[in-house]
Amino acid sequence: MLLALNKPYGVLCQFTTDDGRPTLADHVRQKGVYPVGRLDHDSEGLLLLTDDGALAHRLTDPRHKQPKTYLVQVDGAVTAAAMAALRRGVALKDGPTLPAGVEPVAEPDWLWPRDPPVRFRKLIPTSWLAITLREGRNRQVRRMTAAVGFPTLRLIRVRVGDHALDGLAPGETRVLQP
Repeated sequence: MLLALNKPYGVLCQFTTDDGRPTLADHVRQKGVYPVGRLDHDSEGLLLLTDDGALAHRLTDPRHKQPKTYLVQVDGAVTAAAMAALRRGVALKDGPTLPAGVEPVAEPDWLWPRDPPVRFRKLIPTSWLAITLREGRNRQVRRMTAAVGFPTLRLIRVRVGDHALDGLAPGETRVLQP
């Protein structure tokens, strides 16, 4: 089984916790499935879950380089130089990143409101980017945008390989074809 979840903001990518925070168990009713990769609690969007270990390996092993696409709201009016740096790859503390696909995009009209909302600053604009990676380090997109001077305000994964969010509402699941 392969399952898509639109992971809401603030939900941990695990099924249990000792501190009462929201987990996958609050949204996933199917038993015996496990997350394929992770999304930080402050990130949203497509999380795949499966009961097939071989499929999970194919989707997460760096040798297979499955592309993952994120919609990213950053603080400030992003510059062409910053996008070019992201496209080349940026130096992080754990080494340089692979080149990323980066395109400016408009704020999606289908986007749901976030609770709590992203901070709003009257005199500082925000920008939206579509960023596609073929690697998956801890908090990589956030660290990359910060490294080029544009901290991430909101991060929504919309695609993993051939699987897309495609209208799934926050907290909803859908069975996919592997």
